[in-house]
Amino acid sequence: MSGQAWLSQIKQHKVIAVVRAPEVSLTRQMALAIASGGIQLIEITWNSAGATELIAQLRVELPNCTIGTGTLLNLQQMQEAIAAGAQFLFTPHIDSVMIRAAVDIGIPIIPGALSPTEIVTAWSSGASCVKVFPVEAVGGVNYIRSLRGPLGHIPLIPTGGVTLENAKEFLQAGAIAVGLSSQLFPKEFVDTQDWEAISQKAAAAMQKIS
Repeated sequence: MSGQAWLSQIKQHKVIAVVRAPEVSLTRQMALAIASGGIQLIEITWNSAGATELIAQLRVELPNCTIGTGTLLNLQQMQEAIAAGAQFLFTPHIDSVMIRAAVDIGIPIIPGALSPTEIVTAWSSGASCVKVFPVEAVGGVNYIRSLRGPLGHIPLIPTGGVTLENAKEFLQAGAIAVGLSSQLFPKEFVDTQDWEAISQKAAAAMQKIS
């Protein structure tokens, strides 16, 4: 996927769902539920149980979704994720070797950064977008708004503190998209395997940001 195609897709959908669970069956059902609710950008965290197999499986089961992975810490993990079929890659940090490798084969990579220096470093290294994480710790929406002045040319995706209530504020402040995780998966819904409720939660999230 080219950089422009990725940016076009993420501008269209605006929400990336981050799915993490201790059991493969749970992670799969969570992914299916949010897809049913209309979320099409799905990140399976690499530290989820059976992430490799699940990414490959969801690529088949959810052909209208874009399935990626995150929490990638090194080049080997990244290569394994790509081999499994991951269509985009998130890292919690900046690793220029990983960024260059992803760019060389045309897979979007979104490294995590926090300070202006880190964000510019990630972008200059070839990042497709930059994940601002954990955004809540440094001011949330106001921090993103402050960054847009000097760094308005860099597409930012805040995570870590984004909620269903403030997601639209982040977008209005200049974020290109937001990452949502636990907000989509209330513990009581997961514990009772109420997938319909999670699907409705996903649909509500998409409606709120539209």
